[in-house]
Amino acid sequence: MIDFLLDPFNFRFMNNAFLVAVMISIPTSMLSCYLVLKGWSLMGDAISHAVLPGIVLAYIFKIPLIIGAFVAGLFCSLVSSFISENSRIKKDTVLGVVFSGMFGIGLVLVTKVSTNLHLDHILFGNILGITNENLLLSISISAFVSFLIFIKRKDLMLFSFDEIQSNVLGINNKYLNFLLITLTSVTVVATLSSVGIILSIGLLITPGAIVFLLTKKFDQMLILSILITSISAFFGVYLSFFMDSSPAPTIILILSCIFFGTLILKTAYKKEFRKKYFK
Repeated sequence: MIDFLLDPFNFRFMNNAFLVAVMISIPTSMLSCYLVLKGWSLMGDAISHAVLPGIVLAYIFKIPLIIGAFVAGLFCSLVSSFISENSRIKKDTVLGVVFSGMFGIGLVLVTKVSTNLHLDHILFGNILGITNENLLLSISISAFVSFLIFIKRKDLMLFSFDEIQSNVLGINNKYLNFLLITLTSVTVVATLSSVGIILSIGLLITPGAIVFLLTKKFDQMLILSILITSISAFFGVYLSFFMDSSPAPTIILILSCIFFGTLILKTAYKKEFRKKYFK
């Protein structure tokens, strides 16, 4: 029985999958807290869709795919911010228009340009077939992003809660805005080889939504978010081995179950509390 349960750890590709899944869960979970508090949940969605044309163009011009993905994601974010600041259209509307347009361009390029790119791997990741190069790259990006967020966590927290107050205290909001957008773009790039550009949305939104229901203290939000996402990533890869399913959707499914479970328990607790003390 024990040998059966430990069987996934006997394969190198599974150990690589465990490692990269846990590593990318750290920056995505930390960013998720800021994006949810800032109301930028759609930003992660937009960037993850917008990288597709960058990947195809990078393949055409024979440059690293990651560079193309990063430039496309950053371009989408900056264009969206510029349009929303200089027009009457709200940011969520602009993001919807821009990212759907860029994703459409990417799909057209994929069908019209003869490439050996596997669209399924781009959209949904290939964590079990991750190469040593992509493994090292994902770990390096995750560590770098996590380090930057840790250093700037207080400034980013104030920026996410109240831009006016942060501006009064002398914090450069434009710099933090650009930093948060850049870190999100870089993190999406780090998830390309593991969960893909579609399911990276779940890692950038769901953890923050879960911990937002659990606590009102931001430091606790960060810690809980990292713990919940890391554990979900580990068990998502582990269970996928026995379920014969793709690891990425399994990870997102576990996070979604935790979210709905937390929401139901939180709602039930509030109703019971009101009945007990506010009859």
